[in-house]
Order: sequence, then C-alpha cells, then structure tokens
Amino acid sequence: MRKFEYAVKLTHAKEGGYVVTCRDLPEVITQGENIHDALEQASDAMAEAFAMRIEDELDFPVPSAPKRREYKVSPPAEMVAKAALYVAMQEAGFSKSQLARKLEVNEKEVRRMLDPHHSTRLPSLDKAIRALGKKLTVSLEEAA
Repeated sequence: MRKFEYAVKLTHAKEGGYVVTCRDLPEVITQGENIHDALEQASDAMAEAFAMRIEDELDFPVPSAPKRREYKVSPPAEMVAKAALYVAMQEAGFSKSQLARKLEVNEKEVRRMLDPHHSTRLPSLDKAIRALGKKLTVSLEEAA
C-alpha cells in the first residue's frame, strides 16, 4: 500500500510563526502563523509540489517515517488521487494513450485526469486506477 503522506518539520521563525520543510520533498518550503496554519500551508505547498512532479514527469519518493517532532501531511484528496494514478501508470509502464485505449476514452480525458489544475471526479480517477490493477482507498484519521 502506498500512502502520499510526508513528514514535515516545523521550525520557529525569528519573526514569529513557523517555517515548514519536508526532507522527502525538498521543494516544499512554506510558513504559517501557528502550528495549525503551518500544517495547512504545508498541505497547499505539497499540492503544488505534487503538481510539479506530475507535470515534469518526476518520481514520487516513498515517504520516510516521521522523526520526533515531525508531522505527517498530505495534499487534498483529489491531488492524492491524481498522484496515485500517475504512480500506478509509471509502475504499470502505461502511457497516456495506452491507458486511454484501455478505458475506451479519448487521450485528452487521461491528460485531464493527470492535470493537477483540472478538477476530476473521484470515480473517474478510481476507474482509471482500477484499470491499472490497483485500488484507490480513502481513510479517515484524526487531524494533527
């Protein structure tokens, strides 16, 4: 099972608030006024990092276990589902056109599913992931 939840470190900023960094995704750097705000900003920054990785066709690192005083953060659910589809395609060695043929849709539909800035319904992402032999799961956990 692959989770798209990464450990972030919050460091007190001299001017107040917290600076947020992520050792697995070094491009995630942000800040927040308090812990709650910092974690929300981390989720937003992570969504942008995911978008960049999908657009630039980069790998997603396997998340490291959180260290002491780190928090686990993930981007919004739709972005996680898009990342899951992207990783499933990589693992299966499928191109966008191959997946489109398997789903019997136009390749443009698959491009939209992977477009981080295009809203995609969860059932569509789930169907595409299942076509690749994977299963998308959603869980409910306590917030940090």
